[in-house]
Amino acid sequence: MKPVVLALTVAVAMVHWWACARRRDDVGRWTKPLATIGVIGIALVSGAPSDEVTLAVIALSLCLVGDIALMQPFDRFVIGLSAFLAGHVVFILLFANYGFDAPVAAGLALVAAGLLVATVGAVIVKAATHQDRALRGPVLTYLCVICAMAAAGWFTGAPWVIAGSTLFVVSDSILGWRRFVRAQPWMDVAVMVTYHLAIGSLALSLW
Repeated sequence: MKPVVLALTVAVAMVHWWACARRRDDVGRWTKPLATIGVIGIALVSGAPSDEVTLAVIALSLCLVGDIALMQPFDRFVIGLSAFLAGHVVFILLFANYGFDAPVAAGLALVAAGLLVATVGAVIVKAATHQDRALRGPVLTYLCVICAMAAAGWFTGAPWVIAGSTLFVVSDSILGWRRFVRAQPWMDVAVMVTYHLAIGSLALSLW
C-alpha cells in the first residue's frame, strides 16, 4: 500500500508542476488539492503511532484548507495564511513527539531564521504593508511562526523533518516575494515543487 500511495501522490504532484509551468489553471485547480490529499494518505498508511499520525493528518489537513483558500477563484489570503499558521503550530507539536535531541542544529536554525527575518522577511513584510497596512500583523506573525517551526524541525535532528521544515520556509519565502515584492515566471513552479517536497518529507518522517 505504501509504494502505491507514494507513487500516486508523486504523479499528481508532477502533473500539478506541469500545470503551473504551462499556466493550465483548469488542471491546476484539481491537482493542487489532490496532491495534498495524497500526502495525507502517505501519513495515514505510515504505520506510525496513532498520536503522531493524528497530529500529522491535522497539520496536513490545515495545509489543504490553506491550499484551497489561496486558489482562484477564492484567493482568501488571510484565511489561507491562518490555516497554514495553525498547521505549523501542529507540526511543532508533532516534532515534540519525535523528541528534541539536536540542540546545536536548532541553534544553527535559529541563527539562519533570524537572518532570514532580517533580510528577505523584512522586505516581504514591508511590501505587504505597502500593499495593505492590515497585512503587516498577519504576515509578520506568520513569518515568526514558520521560522519557529523550522527551528523545532531542526531540533529533532531527524533528516526528513529537517528537509521538510526547511523546504517549507523556502517555498513560503518565494511565495511571499512573488506575491508582494516582484513576481518572476519561474516562481509558480518553484513554490509548488518546494511545497510538495516539504509536506511530502514531513509525511515521510512518519515512515
